[in-house]
Amino acid sequence: MPQLRSSTDVDVSAFLADGLGIKQHLSRYLDLTLDQLEQRLPSSTDDLADLHPGAFRPEDATAFYEDTVGTGHLLELAAWHLSSADYIADTLRLQGMAVQGQVLDFGGGIGTHALSAAALPEVDHVWFVDLNPHNQAFVQQRAQSLGLADRLSVHRDLSSTGDVRFDAVVCLDVLEHLPDPSAQLLEFHQRMSPGAIALLNWYFFKGHQGEYPFHFDDPALVDGFFRTLQAQFLEVFHPLLITARLYRRS
Repeated sequence: MPQLRSSTDVDVSAFLADGLGIKQHLSRYLDLTLDQLEQRLPSSTDDLADLHPGAFRPEDATAFYEDTVGTGHLLELAAWHLSSADYIADTLRLQGMAVQGQVLDFGGGIGTHALSAAALPEVDHVWFVDLNPHNQAFVQQRAQSLGLADRLSVHRDLSSTGDVRFDAVVCLDVLEHLPDPSAQLLEFHQRMSPGAIALLNWYFFKGHQGEYPFHFDDPALVDGFFRTLQAQFLEVFHPLLITARLYRRS
């Protein structure tokens, strides 16, 4: 059974201070002044939603995240991380309690969790996977800026990581964006080493006012997801009061 490290051993002060330098990193990557960046961050969520009018269809998902969103996803994710810093800090504490060895960060976005994991002494290497080429390039640049480039590699998809077996899988705020989250759980299960742990969350809800248009919420999809989760994984208790959860292979 996985043994969690003490939450008191996990230092998230660097993230709480400035999001691991996120504004400076974005300013450099997007070639914007800090003032220009501050002006764009508040509207980033609406700007992203405007890229896909109408219903978000399963067949659109890969092309949307890989091609359509461009750098808009960087801005939207940065704004959300900065506005939700306390919650994300707790997910970093949970990650620091649980992960080790070879770590997969699937759908890692702007790299907050991948970079934080790469800095942990218990972690050998982080495999960052994200469809968006801008996210890939940005996280590679951030890793170099933070002196973590030799502990983190960047990949488009899981198949491009080779045949490594992961000791930990981190997949946060991703599963609700996938047209087949059950299949993704099964793929994680196949790639996890004996005793590996998965750090997951999900939000299969488009919002009361449609504020999350890129989330899937079909009842059959959600039902299948929970059946797969319960059949393949066993939840591991953790003491933090957050929606993210830990699982080991059953």
